[in-house]
Amino acid sequence: MITAEPDIVLKRDTLLAILRRLPGVAVAFSGGVDSAVVAKAAFVTLGEAAIAVTADSASVPRSELLAAIELAKHIGIRHEVVRTDEFANPDYIKNDGSRCYHCKTELYSRIDAILPALGVTVMCSGANLDDAGDYRPGLRAAAEHSVRHPLQEAGFTKADVRALAKLWELPAWDKPAAPCLSSRIAPGLAATAERTLRVERGEEYLKSLGLRVCRVRYHEGDIARIEVQPTEIARLSVEPIRSELSRTFREIGFQFVTIDLEGFRSGSMNDLISLEVKVRFGASRS
Repeated sequence: MITAEPDIVLKRDTLLAILRRLPGVAVAFSGGVDSAVVAKAAFVTLGEAAIAVTADSASVPRSELLAAIELAKHIGIRHEVVRTDEFANPDYIKNDGSRCYHCKTELYSRIDAILPALGVTVMCSGANLDDAGDYRPGLRAAAEHSVRHPLQEAGFTKADVRALAKLWELPAWDKPAAPCLSSRIAPGLAATAERTLRVERGEEYLKSLGLRVCRVRYHEGDIARIEVQPTEIARLSVEPIRSELSRTFREIGFQFVTIDLEGFRSGSMNDLISLEVKVRFGASRS
């Protein structure tokens, strides 16, 4: 039996109290640990008045969509999958660093449109306190659509979220972060469905090698910059894996294949976003 720290128990009870006061919620549900905890809390407190809503588009890996469907079943919450069309938006494709704002605007607009049919009036996200200190243009879109962030309201950090997910025995409690595929494309390079498919296929191959944490960063010139844990770098650089990796990525459509010697760094593409864009679309601090 898992024993929780008193602080986690207090935050859990605060989270449940926040959601219990709502008439019903639609949780933007990616299947990651953050949205899983919000979905579980919403289901515990609201039952059928809680719905998990997952986006489906070319920016979502098929494996992540299937995992979200299975996780919603595990939790027991009502689940809706909505098709989003962010790739129809030229501002999204432009990929100037504000892409996440346009993506979340598309998602929240789609959820807004179906709220009456779902029988709820409030949208919730899985944003936690750690997100407030990062470059998160999606939080601006959330503010514009009156999205609630129960984890932030209850004082949850990322570590707290994982602790509660483990207490609740959610399969996603130790799941690595899995941002959308478009986040792998370098700012300034058009975010297209063709490129996200190449990224998805590249990461599927890396995972087939047993790499749990990996990223394929897509740079101009069809360059794949592979990020893995520092301890895994050497393994990719020796035969026969080196030749197989190079051949596979060329078959996928990349012209050049590189391994980043610094290893995996969450959000490493943010360093390429201009200061002007960060100021315009920076995360809301409200």
